[in-house]
Amino acid sequence: MSDEDQKQRLAQLEARIAKARKAGEPEPHSGATYSQGELAWRMVIELVAGLLIGFGMGYGLDWLLGTLPIFLVLFTLLGLAAGVKTMLRSAQEVEKKRLAAEAAAPEDERD
Repeated sequence: MSDEDQKQRLAQLEARIAKARKAGEPEPHSGATYSQGELAWRMVIELVAGLLIGFGMGYGLDWLLGTLPIFLVLFTLLGLAAGVKTMLRSAQEVEKKRLAAEAAAPEDERD
């Protein structure tokens, strides 16, 4: 083997080693990994806020009017419905963003 042939084989081996090392390295965390958790907390907070606001309004009306807890139950259910509606609106907003990002991505990146 000639000296030049050995140098060429050594360069190829070094390139293969570098490629193998790069493939074995952990990938850095991206913002997408945390966005799902943030979205989940946002939805939970929206639901709980709707419940608490409805509960507070119902309790306040019952206290002011001196009635049985009819307004408490009624407004708590309305708060639940409002919280669920807000959660669904947030989910639709995220889905629209995801679909827009998929549509904007080139064809070779989709696979």
